[in-house]
Amino acid sequence: MISHIKAILEKDPAANIFDVVLYPCLYSIFFHRIAGFLWRVHIPFFPRLISQISRFLTGIEIHPGAKIGKGFFIDHGMGVVIGETTIIGDNVTLFQGVTLGGTGKQKGKRHPTLGDNIVVGSGAKVLGNINIGDGSYVGANSVVLQNVPPHSTVVGVPGRVVKIKGQYVPNISFNHADLPDPLANRLKKIQAELLEVEEHVKVWKKKRLHK
Repeated sequence: MISHIKAILEKDPAANIFDVVLYPCLYSIFFHRIAGFLWRVHIPFFPRLISQISRFLTGIEIHPGAKIGKGFFIDHGMGVVIGETTIIGDNVTLFQGVTLGGTGKQKGKRHPTLGDNIVVGSGAKVLGNINIGDGSYVGANSVVLQNVPPHSTVVGVPGRVVKIKGQYVPNISFNHADLPDPLANRLKKIQAELLEVEEHVKVWKKKRLHK
């Protein structure tokens, strides 16, 4: 639990040592540790009961079967859902309304695997048995259905990958406004190409008039 407390203090600028006990994510992780232990030793009923009590108290639903690493932080937390076969690495941050879910009724591994040092923006959906590489960002309200390479940024519906050059930088930015918009970038490129075509047409018309 100490690593989770440190994560709150490091990642939330509004946090202080006295307020940490008020963070719902801390209680959801505490309940999950208990429920997860009971789940692994095959105790029936009680793991799910504990997870539902945690959901009622915190607004965060974590299935007892989910595996969560160190330094996990859920900012605000309300509406977060983490499915049974989800695997989350170290130093991962989720914002409110995130779903790490499945895409059907199949058995076995059906939820995502998140690597280390990942940020998932508010309202994002990461669905299915896919892998999100280390050091990646998932933009707010994105819907990710395919594997994401390490050190990448994903935005849009469905999620589009924008690769980040260079290696992982420890100080991850939480400013979602800085995330790239590949659709807008493509539209700008098309607009520039149209302007270039218009210039060629103007030159061609002038040549026709002088003949």
